[in-house]
Amino acid sequence: MAKYANPPQAPPLFTGTKESIVADTKSMCDNTRSLLDKLVADIKPAEDPKSASFESVMRPQIEDENQSSLSARILGFYQYVSADSALRDASTEAEKIMDEFGIECSMREDVFRLVDAVYQSSGLAASKEADPNRLIDEALAKSAGLQNVESGKLLEKERKNFIKNGLGLPAGEKRERFREIKKRLSQIQIAFQKTLNEENGGLWFTKEELDGVPEDVLVNLEKGEGENEGKIKLSFKYPDLFPTLKFAKNPDTRKTLFIANENKCNSNVELFKEAILLRDEAARLLGYPDHASFIIEDKMAKTPKTVWDFLGDLRTRLAPGGAKEVEHLLELKKKDHEERGLPFDGNYYLWDHRFYDRLLVEKEYSIDENAVAEYFPIQDTIAGMLKIFEEIFGLVFVQLSPEDRKRISPTGKAEDIAWHEDVIIFSVWNDESGGDGFVGYLYLDLHPRQGKYGHAANFNLQPGFQQANGTRRYPATALVCNFSKPTPQKPSLLKHDEVVTLFHELGHGIHDLAGKTQYARFHGTSTVRDFVEAPSQMLENWCWTPGPLKGLSKHYKTGEQIPDDLIEKLMATKNVNGALFNLRQLHFGLFDMTVHSPKSHAELEALDASKFYNELRADISKLKGPEALGEPATWGNGQATFGHLIGGYDAGYYGYLSSQVYSTDMFYSKFKHNPMDKVEGRRYRHTVLEKGGSQDEMLTLEQFLGRKPNSEAFYKDLGLS
Repeated sequence: MAKYANPPQAPPLFTGTKESIVADTKSMCDNTRSLLDKLVADIKPAEDPKSASFESVMRPQIEDENQSSLSARILGFYQYVSADSALRDASTEAEKIMDEFGIECSMREDVFRLVDAVYQSSGLAASKEADPNRLIDEALAKSAGLQNVESGKLLEKERKNFIKNGLGLPAGEKRERFREIKKRLSQIQIAFQKTLNEENGGLWFTKEELDGVPEDVLVNLEKGEGENEGKIKLSFKYPDLFPTLKFAKNPDTRKTLFIANENKCNSNVELFKEAILLRDEAARLLGYPDHASFIIEDKMAKTPKTVWDFLGDLRTRLAPGGAKEVEHLLELKKKDHEERGLPFDGNYYLWDHRFYDRLLVEKEYSIDENAVAEYFPIQDTIAGMLKIFEEIFGLVFVQLSPEDRKRISPTGKAEDIAWHEDVIIFSVWNDESGGDGFVGYLYLDLHPRQGKYGHAANFNLQPGFQQANGTRRYPATALVCNFSKPTPQKPSLLKHDEVVTLFHELGHGIHDLAGKTQYARFHGTSTVRDFVEAPSQMLENWCWTPGPLKGLSKHYKTGEQIPDDLIEKLMATKNVNGALFNLRQLHFGLFDMTVHSPKSHAELEALDASKFYNELRADISKLKGPEALGEPATWGNGQATFGHLIGGYDAGYYGYLSSQVYSTDMFYSKFKHNPMDKVEGRRYRHTVLEKGGSQDEMLTLEQFLGRKPNSEAFYKDLGLS
């Protein structure tokens, strides 16, 4: 491994203080502002049309953006992972400063005039006027006098960004109102996410009320004193929440926990309503009929009609299967209640589903998910996953030793280079066949702690790009997850669905690492939202393929791999209750589209988002809530916990489903016959992953598939074709 011992680029540092985070952010913004001021002062296209070129106007801005991205993303990252609340607060403030500065820059008419001058003189304007739907390809970029497709896409997106940020409006009252809305939406997003990150609620239960919940879960929970003597505190974090909903035998416990979890961030209710109203107002100011139209025109779908048609078709196809699955689960519930002497009212509730979904798999497929988890201790599973990526993509992962992780601080003290001692760091390289050596850094932050981001996600810490001197800058990317912590008796063991989650998020990480774009803004996962999930969703299929899954496994006691008969049983469960799973996703997608495409602003003002969210879920997902018991439909505020719709997936949640169409098409077409195909793996890496967002994503898909994508494999995989 000597050839992998000395990375040509040091890993990023996480040495910010509450003072430096804010100061560095302000300094970064000031530097960019000075650059823009200088460009406006020096370049006068009205006087000298040739002075405004891609090299004179765009190149300095993109080089500044590339360099700023190396610190900007880290400055905003502390709020998701730091154990120090002061650093989290400073990071939140930094993000607020960056967002407000971004709004300022995107509404500078003097800079827009320069960019527009470059666009008009490039030839893109005439080509797009002749055919607005034409994709920027090599031929168009060349005819427009641009270096490559990526430069063409940069110029087009930059110009359109100014227009969509209000510069298509006449100067005056409307434009100023648009600016106010953008600023307030930024504040809402930051406050909403901070509430989710800082949420620290929970419920006290007796040991009897938690009967059935695995001891591995209970052993790490807070024990009560005083009035809570003899009780255990269950938080709403995933490692506590999901096992309890899956295993707690008492339906009242599950109901209480489910409803409390839906109401854990109620201070976000008003923020959510304000956000959808402001988005609608802003879209209408710009002349769009609604926010969905404003957002989707730049996605692969292009129009809301395409999205509505897709979701409507999915609903038609899934509904019969969902009804049949509920009917089957209801029979199981009835039998279970009879055996345990519990009353049965003939309803299948939201808080029933994880419990009976798990019980069905256990009883009808003879699978105990806790027994399966014994084959997937987290460290060995990660090693197995990385081995798969090494084989099919030609990568090498080298874990940094304790010595490699140390740096000497200005005070002479040895410090860890990560943000927390639990974090695992890898340097990533190309193998002998992969070309130019170093690839980047991968960070894994796997377990929950107070103040940490509560879901599973991939965060790009530093993008890759081509530097001004022609050399490459290499990326750093982080997986932030919340898997159960190890106990004195056992390592952290992953249920199979958690193995799938880890593979999915690592798929985003590989997308980030494999990116090889010219500009930072298009690197890795910086694609349109209705494509970004496709590469990671495709890699989930390796967890549903016997050979690769066996390779991931290693029993935490015996070291044995998972036996073939158990793998066979697991494979048979892939689409058990699959219609209900996808109907759940459909509920999220339809809710998102509905609140972002009202017929009128007045209709949106009158909307009770909580009531609609709950009623739509009952209608779409086939699972009943407390309203079936006579309680008002405002019993829960799930939208207030729905960070996706505030954090970038607005009018875009359908992308999880449309990306699934693309991902299944890619897997069935190129990998299903042999998931470990090195030739296709490397072709996929170079054709899809390397491209990031540097060209139109539909073009990327067509280049990989050799044809236009279709939904045939998606419906076939679900058993609906």
